[in-house]
Amino acid sequence: MAHWTELDTPHGPVRAWRADPTGPSHSAVIVLQEIFGANAHIRSVAERFAAAGFVALAPSLYDPIAPGVELAYTEDDTQRGAALRTELGFDRAIDIVASAAEALHNEGLLVGVVGFCWGGSVSFLANTRLGLPAVSYYGARTAPFLDEPLRAPMMFHFGERDASIPPEVVEQHRIRQPTARVHVYPGADHAFNRDVDNHVHDPASAEQAWRRTLDFLGENLR
Repeated sequence: MAHWTELDTPHGPVRAWRADPTGPSHSAVIVLQEIFGANAHIRSVAERFAAAGFVALAPSLYDPIAPGVELAYTEDDTQRGAALRTELGFDRAIDIVASAAEALHNEGLLVGVVGFCWGGSVSFLANTRLGLPAVSYYGARTAPFLDEPLRAPMMFHFGERDASIPPEVVEQHRIRQPTARVHVYPGADHAFNRDVDNHVHDPASAEQAWRRTLDFLGENLR
């Protein structure tokens, strides 16, 4: 069953979409949104993780500045999402992830993070600053932080055709984070996992990245 719950954070209450597996689980995944909020797509990703046997929690990261906002994939909403992302900032986002991780740890769960787009960059910082195993899907804002040392296992997924993360930036991830696993998907663009958007969704790349993500989480959340 999936439902909204509430996290107590340093920046006030934050809603989070929680999806639980049908059986007992010892591990959990914090699912971090794109710039469009904890919308139906991100909630469905959380539910897929639950179906794979993980407790999944997707915080509504914008709640401290725009409670309950959910955006569509239009030009206007893209601009609004970019503005909200900037206004919230990484520090507050990491505080919310820390609160989510603490809540899940208090249930006796091992916790990892999987983030998409902006959330992919937040997931990287959840690794370097909170010590959580993390998977980053096409995080275009990670490069300025690549000198921060990893504190847990890390995996990156990139689309070969993603203009926001050109090949030389992908290579910097390999050079500056040599222990991380870096995967590039030929022919895939930014947001290739977004299965509600035919303009960017690449089913073959999304499925391969999903299997690799599940294997990574299974290996590192034992």
